[in-house]
Amino acid sequence: MALDEPKDVDNVYDIDGFKYVVNKDFMEKAKPIKVDYIDIGFKVTSELKTEAEAGCSGCGTADTGCA
Repeated sequence: MALDEPKDVDNVYDIDGFKYVVNKDFMEKAKPIKVDYIDIGFKVTSELKTEAEAGCSGCGTADTGCA
């Protein structure tokens, strides 16, 4: 999450007075995206899977497909 100005490749969402700028391609991979404000900052959740969630064991061996 960072401050940014909208570009042609972005969607802009105005929700409760806050403007969210999200790259269109990223949105297709991660939707839905949820942004919550908690006591210590923002919490962002989405359907985007990390390597660990996709089954990467993180062992670094070539036969697992992980780097």
